[in-house]
Amino acid sequence: MMVSRTRLFCLLVFLVSSCFFRLSNSDELKLMVKGVTSIAQTDDNFICATLDWWPENKCDYNQCPWGKAGLLNLDLKNRILANAVKAFNPLRIRIGGSLQDQVYYKVGKFPKNCSNFEKKSDGLFGFGDGCLHMNRWDELHGLFNKTGAAITFSFNALLGRIQSDEDNTLWEGDWNQYNAKSLMKYTIKKGYKIDSYELGNELCGGGVAAKIKAQQYGNDVKKLKRLVTHMYPDPTNRPKILAPGGFYDEQWFKEFLQTTGPGVVDGLTHHIYNLGAGRDPTLINKLQNPFYLSQIAQTFKNVENSAKLFSPSSGPWVGESGGAYNSGGKTTSHTFVNGFWYLDQLGMTSTFNHKVYCRQSLIGGNYGLLNTTTFIPNPDYYGALLWHKLMGKNVLSATHEGSPYLRTYAHCSKTSGITVLLINMDKSTTYEVSVVDDLNLYPDSVESIHEREEYHLTPKDGNIQSDVLLLNGTPLKLTSSLDIPEMNPKLVDPTLPISVAPRSIVFATLRGFQAPACA
Repeated sequence: MMVSRTRLFCLLVFLVSSCFFRLSNSDELKLMVKGVTSIAQTDDNFICATLDWWPENKCDYNQCPWGKAGLLNLDLKNRILANAVKAFNPLRIRIGGSLQDQVYYKVGKFPKNCSNFEKKSDGLFGFGDGCLHMNRWDELHGLFNKTGAAITFSFNALLGRIQSDEDNTLWEGDWNQYNAKSLMKYTIKKGYKIDSYELGNELCGGGVAAKIKAQQYGNDVKKLKRLVTHMYPDPTNRPKILAPGGFYDEQWFKEFLQTTGPGVVDGLTHHIYNLGAGRDPTLINKLQNPFYLSQIAQTFKNVENSAKLFSPSSGPWVGESGGAYNSGGKTTSHTFVNGFWYLDQLGMTSTFNHKVYCRQSLIGGNYGLLNTTTFIPNPDYYGALLWHKLMGKNVLSATHEGSPYLRTYAHCSKTSGITVLLINMDKSTTYEVSVVDDLNLYPDSVESIHEREEYHLTPKDGNIQSDVLLLNGTPLKLTSSLDIPEMNPKLVDPTLPISVAPRSIVFATLRGFQAPACA
C-alpha cells in the first residue's frame, strides 16, 4: 500500500519530536524554603582544603598523580597557587594526611637524623619517616601570610609510642609532646598565625595503618590542650584544638569524648571517603546517583549527635574528604561530574551542623582543586569559591516533592536575602523551579528592583568529564595576569522560575526573599 509523501513526512516529524521530547523533558516544581528559623549553622569560613605530605613517588594503580604537590616539594612561589588561595580571603588550609604521624620537626639540633620519606616496605603506608625543616616551615608561612590563609596544623601523634606485641597496628604508651612543643615555640617566636592544632591522622576506631585506644587518645588530646594553653596564654589568639581526625566509630568517639570531657575539643574532626576506591569502574555512576550519595547522611547525623551528647562545645568538622580514596579517580575526580558529589556534600553536611568541610586536596592527586602540574583550577575550585562567596552560615530547610535527581539546599546569603543551590543530576530533564516560603510572601512580595542573581555551571561541550567549567555559558579561565576570573551572575526577573538544565548546577541569590532567620 502506497503512503503519500505528506503522510510519511508527518509521521517522521512525529517520531523525531517524540524522541526529542523523551530526550529533553521539562518538569515544573516548587521549592519550599523555610525562612522563619534556621535548621543548622556552619562556621563563617566553611570551605577548607588540604595540603598533604605525599612525596612524588606516591603511586596507586600504576599511576603517580601527586607529582611535586606535596608539602615538601610544592612550588610555593607559583603565582596561580597564591591567587587561588587569596581569592577566598580567607581559605582554611589543613596541613596533614597519612604520613603526618611519621613527620619529625627539625628545630635546632633535634632530631639528629631527619630524612625525607624514603620508600620502606615495612613502613606505614610504605614509607619511612619524614622531616620538616624550619626553612621549609618559613617558606610555607610566606605563602600563608601573603594569602591570608587560616591554618590547621596536624601533629604527629605516634611520637613516644611503641607497637603492641599482640597487635602491630595498635600503638601504646603516652604521646611525647616535646617535638610538637619545639615547633610551637618556633612558630610563636616567628609570629606565624595558627588557627587550630590537631593531633594524629586516622588513628581512631580500627585505624587505617595504625590505631590508638580511645581513652589513651583522649588523655593525649588533653595534654595537647594544656600545652596550647601554656604556650598561648592569651585566649584571644589561642589556636583551637581539633581531634581525632579519622573515620567515625560510634563507641570509640563516645569513649574518646568522655575521656576528654567538655571544653577540650573545639572541633570534632572526621574523614569521609564514601565513593570507594579511585580505581572503581562504577565511580562515575556513583557520582550521579542520589540514592548512593544519600547513604552517608546517617554518618553526618551520628557525628552531630556524638558532639551534642558528649561535648556540646565541639562542633563537627569534616577534616578530610576526597570522595574516592587512593588519590581519587583518574578520569572523574578533577572533572565537572565530581561537583555533583562535592557540592552535595557541602550542602548535606551543613544541614547536620558541620562547621567546616576540608576537601582533599587543594593540590595533589586526582582530586585536587587545582591541577597538579599546571595549577589551573579544576571545576570544583570554582564551585567551592562560589559557595564561599554566596552561602552564609545560617542553614535553611529546602524541600520539594519532585525528582530525587534534583538536590536542593538553601542558606541565608552572605549579603542579603537567601541563596539556593540546585544540583540537577538528571540526564534529560530541565527543572523549572519556583521558590516559595513558609510565610506565603514570596514571590508575590518581591519588588522589581530585586533581580535574581543566577550562576549556572555546566561542562564544556556538555561533557561531564571535562575539566573546563562554563559559568552562564562562558568558560572560566585565568586572566592574562593569572588571576582568578570574576564570576558574575546573570540577572533574571524574580517572578520567573529558575531553569535548571540537565546535568547542571545552579546557585541563585534571591535578595527579595524575606527570611526572619536571616535578619
